[in-house]
Amino acid sequence: MVAGFGTLVVSIALALAGDELVRPGLQALLFNWITVPYLISGTIAWWRRPASRLGPLMIATGFVMALTALQWSTVPVLLSVGHLLDLVPAAMFLHVFLAYPTGRVAGRLRQVVVVAGYATAVVLQLTKILLGINPDSLFTVTTKPVLAGRIEQAELITMSALLLVGAALLLVRRPSAIRVRRRPVALLVDSFGLALIVLAILFVAGLRGWSQIETVRHVTFAVLGLAPVVFLLGLLDARLARTDVGALLMDLRADPAGDLREPLARALHDPSLTLAFWLPKYGSWADSEGHAVTLPGGSDGRATRVIYRDHEPVVALEFDRSLEDEHELLDAVAAAAGIALENSRLQAELRARLHELQGSRARVIDAEQQERKRLERNLHDGAQQRLVALALEIGLLAGQSAGDADTKARLMQAKQQVSASLDELRDVARGIHPAVLTGHGLAVALESLAAQAAVPVTLEVVADGRLPEHVEVAAYYVVSESLTNIAKHAHASTASVRVTRSAGRLVVEVVDDGVGGADTERGSGLRGLADRVEAIGGRLRIWSPADGGTRLEAEIPCG
Repeated sequence: MVAGFGTLVVSIALALAGDELVRPGLQALLFNWITVPYLISGTIAWWRRPASRLGPLMIATGFVMALTALQWSTVPVLLSVGHLLDLVPAAMFLHVFLAYPTGRVAGRLRQVVVVAGYATAVVLQLTKILLGINPDSLFTVTTKPVLAGRIEQAELITMSALLLVGAALLLVRRPSAIRVRRRPVALLVDSFGLALIVLAILFVAGLRGWSQIETVRHVTFAVLGLAPVVFLLGLLDARLARTDVGALLMDLRADPAGDLREPLARALHDPSLTLAFWLPKYGSWADSEGHAVTLPGGSDGRATRVIYRDHEPVVALEFDRSLEDEHELLDAVAAAAGIALENSRLQAELRARLHELQGSRARVIDAEQQERKRLERNLHDGAQQRLVALALEIGLLAGQSAGDADTKARLMQAKQQVSASLDELRDVARGIHPAVLTGHGLAVALESLAAQAAVPVTLEVVADGRLPEHVEVAAYYVVSESLTNIAKHAHASTASVRVTRSAGRLVVEVVDDGVGGADTERGSGLRGLADRVEAIGGRLRIWSPADGGTRLEAEIPCG
């Protein structure tokens, strides 16, 4: 650090003493505008986060940047060293930006870009110096200016391309419309990307020989110095976030059973924070609603922190990777929210069990319906067909017994009994599963029910097309059971059935003018209807005042 600031003094002296620089005072000011913030920011980052490599990397970048001022010297050794390091800071800027916030370059592509940047800045720079691009350098071995110039062009083109690729990689980490990251982090990433772009423009300007290259150089130096300043703002934001732990405690005390995500996100200054709760009973993670989730693998700029209690995971915090090194802040937030997190985990487990129960009910209803269809099909194809055949056979025998009146009468009586049994069997089959519903749809099936009802029924069906089978079956049984109850208990003179479909829901309404007093908690019929409707995500409501008739309404999701 001391050596770095010492080079600053030397760079100012060299800039003012040299006669090759245009406006040397401005050059020295902009030059130090880069080096000083990197040295200061790197030192603070190293002090605040000693486990992170970013602080030492920023200090090294500032120090090497300061050493490049040696090429302004008239001393051959200093000039040669400064010229050799001329493009190394560009590779180090690329390294710093792509390694934020841990100091480690994550991802194969980023690693390749950084290594290629150093190779370009060192290998090609040394090669062109050896070939005499600068005759005053002590490293010159031979003088081949044409070849050295071509190598310099390749060097500038390659470095510009790498810088632009680096800027593109940084864009991947920008905030998206779906997931809003921390604002200081977004600003920092934007400043990183802008710095790489203007640095690439500077190299292109040198390659093309633009007349305004000095202006481009000044703009580039100004932008490069912004990045460590914004980085300091990010450190300040993380520092201020720790003061919000007290506010977190107040929020938790005010509403210990409320939603934890919002107060935790405010305390961490990370609106993108998400929570996942460990459910020991299921051996899996779930969100606050009890739905199963998978912890991310640390991609897309995200990091995960698992909080344990009694050596057992309780909750996982998924947050922006820029918080990964803020161990003190994460520990403070986890400690403050420990009890509330346990409560939230229990709530998530309760919701997961509720989802499991709902799924189990739906599976039971579906299995029952499939079994009903099988029984109805077996009755139709088996017993009913045999009874029909038997009735026909008895009819033929009765016709052949014209000479024996007693035998013919007894056969005709047997045929009537078989026909009656067949009608009863058809009623049973229809109660098990209405074949007309499967074959012709809900409207035709309800018309059949209305025609067979014990009281006059007004029917209105406003639902175009076929609906999912489980929806049609549930609606059918709602109407069927309601009309049966009206016949048995309501003492009604009329009834009405109205079925409408809107906003992804099928609404079934059955009204009668009977004595009222119906209750889903009394009687297995209405309770079974409620279970059937609720099992598929619907709702059944009944209004049945005494002597005021009954109104039953079922809402069934139908997509």
